[in-house]
Amino acid sequence: MIGFLGEYEATVDAKGRFLLPAGFKKQLTEGENRFIISRGFEKCLTLYPMKSWEPIMNKINQLNDFDPKVREFRRQFLGGATEIELDAAGRLLLPPTLKEFAGLSKDIILVAALDKIEIWDAGKYKQLFEDFSPEAFSNLAQDVMTKKDDAPKS
Repeated sequence: MIGFLGEYEATVDAKGRFLLPAGFKKQLTEGENRFIISRGFEKCLTLYPMKSWEPIMNKINQLNDFDPKVREFRRQFLGGATEIELDAAGRLLLPPTLKEFAGLSKDIILVAALDKIEIWDAGKYKQLFEDFSPEAFSNLAQDVMTKKDDAPKS
């Protein structure tokens, strides 16, 4: 898998479940039905297929327990991380504490983020784009996509 592509709308039911969009299901490895869901770096949730989560856990397990920054990072990153599984109807259950963290309402948007999927409240996600000008996006693209070695020489 190169990575997920696309963004899809979904609806959270009264029990906190949502249907994984068919567009993302098609992009999963056959038989992949277990995920880790956790807090995102922004006010969203991150859904990791197990094969994306395992290398992250391997790296975290190698970090130095005696470093206070490592312990703080682990608490922040792993706190609330929960294994979830697609049910027979293709739905995933949002853990209530994570749903509250991300401020998810009935309408959500699932967004491709390479080897994982971000889950956003629809209103908050749309606001991200309304608040971000084309010029700011262009500047961000230049900052992120241009390596220091690629910078023009003067």
